[in-house]
Amino acid sequence: MGCLEKPGMLQEAKPELVEAETPNGSVPALAPEVRLTWRRWVIVLLFSSYSFCNAFQWIQYGSINLIFARFYGVTPFAIDWLSMCYMIVYIPLLFPVAWLLDLKGLRLIALAGSALNCLGAWVKTGSTKPSLFPVTILGQIICSLAQVFILGMPSRIASVWFGPREVSSACSIAVFGNQLGIAVGFLLPPVLVPNLEEKEKLAHHIGSMFFITAGVATILFILVALVFQEKPPYPPSRAQAAIQSAAPEEYSYLKSIFRLFSNVNFVLLIVTYGLNTGCFYALSTLLNRMVMKHYPGEDLNAGRIGLTIIVCGMVGALISGIWLDRTKTYKQTTLLVYIMSFVGLIVYTFTLDLGHIWVVFVTAGVLGFFMTGYLPLGFEFAAELTYPESEGTSSGLLNVSAQVFGIIFTISQGQIIDNFGTKAGNLFLCIFLFIGTIITAFIKPDLRRQQANLDNEQTFQKSVGVDSDQHCTAV
Repeated sequence: MGCLEKPGMLQEAKPELVEAETPNGSVPALAPEVRLTWRRWVIVLLFSSYSFCNAFQWIQYGSINLIFARFYGVTPFAIDWLSMCYMIVYIPLLFPVAWLLDLKGLRLIALAGSALNCLGAWVKTGSTKPSLFPVTILGQIICSLAQVFILGMPSRIASVWFGPREVSSACSIAVFGNQLGIAVGFLLPPVLVPNLEEKEKLAHHIGSMFFITAGVATILFILVALVFQEKPPYPPSRAQAAIQSAAPEEYSYLKSIFRLFSNVNFVLLIVTYGLNTGCFYALSTLLNRMVMKHYPGEDLNAGRIGLTIIVCGMVGALISGIWLDRTKTYKQTTLLVYIMSFVGLIVYTFTLDLGHIWVVFVTAGVLGFFMTGYLPLGFEFAAELTYPESEGTSSGLLNVSAQVFGIIFTISQGQIIDNFGTKAGNLFLCIFLFIGTIITAFIKPDLRRQQANLDNEQTFQKSVGVDSDQHCTAV
């Protein structure tokens, strides 16, 4: 009986003797000790910070579209392309960067992303004359290259650094930075760059915004170089321990891609994520134009409406992340949020032209809570459906789908708005959100990562029981 009184001591004494099943089902290997470290919060907050800066640079043109169009002497559609270039650049570069993430790990990708973000910001500081529109295009393209090294990171950071009870919350925090950057990108540019007629004064304000951004990007790059680490000294979960125990030569990137596209549930998620997030990209890019059509002269409020969408979305993302960590109801939560995104867009569509801008704030906030809150849900649902495949690859495929649909929706909705009005443009998006809702209902909740954690925990408990029995027998 004395041996059974302290099973926790036996468990703590021999964590390294636990056998863990490797992801491909090969011969079990000895699992390393599972432990969490405080540094995980530093890593995720640092990532969120430079993701924030990159997202700010994505939307800083679109949030004052008409001002930049007049300053550079180009059409509003040309300014829209400064946002869409983020989407275009991502598509061909996903697979090389995802392969590099699997080959070299998190630190190199973090350094590349923060360095390109910093470089692009400094290039933009040289574009503060009306004749230098090509220079600002170059700076934005460099920033869009940085985005390729950023978007696929949240679920990977969450899995590598965080335990199973906090992985969804960690992913939400990682996505939180990107969304906060978009929010500030809606809020600050209208404040920093007022709608002035004199181009010399306008150039001064644009230059101030660019130099502030470059300074922040430089500080963040230095912090990443000094602080960001590849992985913790111990795996944070048994699922992650099982992945780390697999021999490197057993992993094939091409085979991983093939397995992902053979996973029907994941393919359905790729489509639904692309539809939802593509709608969000289109709404974000064209928001200033839509609001200004119905509320002329409301530049500041147009930015504040964008801020409202994103801030409410960040709240939704954090709540959904905490909810998933507690309930693990990935399918049900994703479907509910998708349905409410569709309902929110319908309400927003029919209230935009009522003539009361406070109503737009309310409906935009509701829309943002669900539509923006959906983003981390998609990443985490994908990680569950595709375990033990690389989170960088699965989330990257989701993002490619989002970029493709984002380009299509932005161009199409822009043309519809110009020819038929904002209501027709938003109804165009509503149709695709409805289709996405139907497809989401057919995704089966095959939660492989949760099952792996459960199986490895059961293996651990059995091993502890065997050790305990042997010790008692020896005594």
